Amino acid sequence: MDDLKGVFNEHKIAYFSMEIGLSNDIPTYAGGLGVLAGDTIKSSADLNLPIIALTLVSKKGFFNQHFDENGWQLESYEEWDPSKYAELLEPEINLKIENRNVKVKAWLYKYYSFTKEMIPILFLDTDFEENEPEDREITHYLYGGDEKYRLKQEIVLGIGGARIIDALELDIRKYHMNEGHSSLLTLELLHNHNMDDEKVRDLCVFTTHTPVKAGHDTFPYTLVEELFGDNEDIELLKKYSDSDKLDMTRLALNLSDYVNGVAKRHREISKQMFPGYEINTITNGVHTYNWTCSYFKQLYDEFVPGWATEPELLVRASNMPYGLIWEAHNKAKKDLIDYVNEKTGKDMDYETLTIGFSRRAAEYKRHSFIFTDLERLKKANYKGNIQFIFAGKAHPKDEAGKKIIQNIFGYIKELEGQIKIAYLEDYDMELAYKMVSGVDIWLNTPMRPYEASGTSGMKAAHNGVINFSVLDGWWIEGWIEGVTGWSIGPKSYEYSSEDKIAKQEIDDFYNKLEYVIIPTYYERRNDWIKIMSNSISMIAYYFNTHRMMRRYVTEAYL
Repeated sequence: MDDLKGVFNEHKIAYFSMEIGLSNDIPTYAGGLGVLAGDTIKSSADLNLPIIALTLVSKKGFFNQHFDENGWQLESYEEWDPSKYAELLEPEINLKIENRNVKVKAWLYKYYSFTKEMIPILFLDTDFEENEPEDREITHYLYGGDEKYRLKQEIVLGIGGARIIDALELDIRKYHMNEGHSSLLTLELLHNHNMDDEKVRDLCVFTTHTPVKAGHDTFPYTLVEELFGDNEDIELLKKYSDSDKLDMTRLALNLSDYVNGVAKRHREISKQMFPGYEINTITNGVHTYNWTCSYFKQLYDEFVPGWATEPELLVRASNMPYGLIWEAHNKAKKDLIDYVNEKTGKDMDYETLTIGFSRRAAEYKRHSFIFTDLERLKKANYKGNIQFIFAGKAHPKDEAGKKIIQNIFGYIKELEGQIKIAYLEDYDMELAYKMVSGVDIWLNTPMRPYEASGTSGMKAAHNGVINFSVLDGWWIEGWIEGVTGWSIGPKSYEYSSEDKIAKQEIDDFYNKLEYVIIPTYYERRNDWIKIMSNSISMIAYYFNTHRMMRRYVTEAYL
């Protein structure tokens, strides 16, 4: 233990997240939640914050995505070896799952910032010979398996993570639950503090990330009893969660002193979903240095010295010459178009207005929104050529999500020879980097109010890419019409029907695309670059994880 004292200093913030996205080489992330967690770690390192992160090792990752000739998603898994990146620590703990002892150990990964500061990350693992085969697999697949598999993972993350911290003799000031997956750690804390729920609340911070009901994990108590087998723990869970089912979000809400949503609008929706709870707001951000492409890094180094460690200095980016902004963007665009053509053979060109869309393939994300009226889309294309680049995975068990992707492949064939459209497979952090820096427009069309925050548009803005988005999530805060980008649909929708809102959004999308966006891109280039400049100086300067983490330190971690 003594040799670890330099790694695990006292008075840490323990940050728990089901997924953490650090790099493609460590595929322990599925999407936005994991990438945000990774950006959180990166900014914490830059700022030298006293944080330690815990997650599952997920040795077989999420999945690799492929398409058959009909555009149907296929999955494959590729195991990564944590021993190549991390050190297996000696301390081990035991959990009782289905009346079996399950050994859990942790891999220590040291993340170093470009500022040379380090954040320790613990990857929890059950894949040991002492465990039964089914228990060894608990930490194999991120979001894999059935409801039972998921609850086992959440036992390992929450209770196992808390016990690993105790085994390492760490002095933790706050336990930060990044979404409800880890909220069983509160059960362990209750046992550790003589059932003093006020003490536990004082120790816990909870961030909720979804306004979608299905995104909040719940489990029947019949399953909980099967896995736990401890009547005392069952009664505790019923007391602090819900008497009818184990609700992981309510468990965290009831045992956390500080709770926050991830955008101002998300806070409002969360308060409606969970009335009676005090819910604060800390709007998400992205790690500025990580998501800025090399061409804009060079530009910022010249005109905004110090931007990498103080992203708020990007407010001065408005002084950068338009010609240099356009030149940097075109280099990033060329990289993307070359990649698309190599992978798909779509023969896209560098001059055409290029629109990017990449989201997890779920119905409320509305991937097919732009294809609602093909004649109006063709009409807009006659005004000035447009081309679209799509990417995004559907969960392996989400047949509806897979069908969404397949439908897009159908539209690609239908519009062949008229509008160039590509759907790139296996969306990951490297491809995201290419897309958010290489397209001209970043499109976001979720069904309101289901976008909690969204961060891809923030990444795009860091590269001067302009947002065109439904007014939901973070965009409500970042949007100034025609100045930082464009909105889709009405600003106020509280008293409108879903059908009426959808029609307004569709009309607004096609009208702005044809009469505002395309003419500005092709005929008023200086006006276009002005909005690119504003995207950097009015969005990137604020919507970053440095600002976000300073808010957590001063508001949540006190």
